[in-house]
Amino acid sequence: MALLHRRNTRREIDMISGPLLPKILAFSGPLMLTGVLQLLFNAADIIVVGNFAADGDKALAAVSSTTSLINLLVNVFMGLSVGASVVVAKAWGARDHKAVSRAVHTAVTVAAFSGLLVGVIGFTLAEPLLKLMGNPDDTRPLAAVYLRIYFLGMPANMLYNFGAAVLRATGDTKRPLYYLTVAGVVNVLLNLLLVRAFGMSADGVAVATVASQVVSCVLVLLCLHRSHGPIHLDLHKLGIDRRQMLDILRVGLPAGLQGSLFSISNVLIQSSINYFGSAVMAGSGAASSLEGFVYVSMNALYQAALTFASQNWGAGRLDRVKKVMWNCLGAVTVIGLVLGLLVLLLGRTLLSVYVRADSAGFEDIIEAGLVRMSIILPTYWLCGIMDTMVGQLRGVGCSLPPMIVSLTGVCLFRIIWIATVFQANKTPEILYWSYPVTWVITFAAHLVSWYVISPKLFKKREIQLAQEAE
Repeated sequence: MALLHRRNTRREIDMISGPLLPKILAFSGPLMLTGVLQLLFNAADIIVVGNFAADGDKALAAVSSTTSLINLLVNVFMGLSVGASVVVAKAWGARDHKAVSRAVHTAVTVAAFSGLLVGVIGFTLAEPLLKLMGNPDDTRPLAAVYLRIYFLGMPANMLYNFGAAVLRATGDTKRPLYYLTVAGVVNVLLNLLLVRAFGMSADGVAVATVASQVVSCVLVLLCLHRSHGPIHLDLHKLGIDRRQMLDILRVGLPAGLQGSLFSISNVLIQSSINYFGSAVMAGSGAASSLEGFVYVSMNALYQAALTFASQNWGAGRLDRVKKVMWNCLGAVTVIGLVLGLLVLLLGRTLLSVYVRADSAGFEDIIEAGLVRMSIILPTYWLCGIMDTMVGQLRGVGCSLPPMIVSLTGVCLFRIIWIATVFQANKTPEILYWSYPVTWVITFAAHLVSWYVISPKLFKKREIQLAQEAE
């Protein structure tokens, strides 16, 4: 058992002592690769149906048009996994092992119920919501089938994400990467088998995605069950601890609502994209998939800010909390700029992977994708610093102000943009410019919030630490 404990310890990162930047990068590296693998689930779906399905163009448009709707239904509950990560990280930093154990079992219980609930909602409302979004008649049946099968796998999806959040909270970002590697291979192989060998379409790639989610779920739950120490998962202890649940909700519910608010604005943008027809839909979907690889790389720094700030906050290392923010902001700026420009440089080549070369709409789809990428990718680092500020604020337990700022800076402004600027000049370019404009506004508002709120939070925490020391 001592050997197993030492192995578990080697997987963890000591966040409360030593130099920050090397540890932030060591933490973020596996997270970036993990995010890339998660994206490959959807990217593999799009690539396979675009190249091998008999109804390739329609299937590509159908699958790519579902992302914003999936996020809308899922993000509230995924926000709770952020709350679980913060609660576990704070208790871990404070070395309160009993609180860690209670938080782990509460998180897994919440994940199971959340997955069942969102699965039922998504399965039931798939077609009505697609119709409400203005999904065209020629792609809606395929999109509805994809969504219904996808949401059948939601319990497994939730359990994996909550379990991975627990591991990240302790500094272990490697094992979730290993599990997703296995699941990613399963996803790609099943995609090819079901679509190319058995002639399935959007339904085939949905089945493959669900199967891969089940694999990653089983692996992460086995990991927690076999772990020794406070993150050990005992099925007999599953249940809701009232105090831990309240802490998870306090951080996670605003985070989830913020994610859904982002998704609402993205649903509105997707509805506007649908106005331009299937070629622009397919091109935008393929470009969005490529942009996602840049986004998840930047999002790793959001996770780093969240976790490093939480652990140091719990440990009372307040001097390091501020340093975490500036290290993460610098790193995400460099990563966002380098990767954004690199993907843009390779844009035509990468987009061509998503579309069959002999397709009648090949050139139209590629050009539509390049239009989007030329606006989003050079400015994507702004989204990275905006999200990193949110992670920093949540890491110190401040989750409501970021939600309010995002509601105003992103969602409300994008709605106004669509209702005014876009209506005056209905082009995809005008629509895409709403992204960088709102990123700048929202980052500035988050930064102001930090300098207004943080002094009060730090003073309150200093008093708490003094009382605990007496």
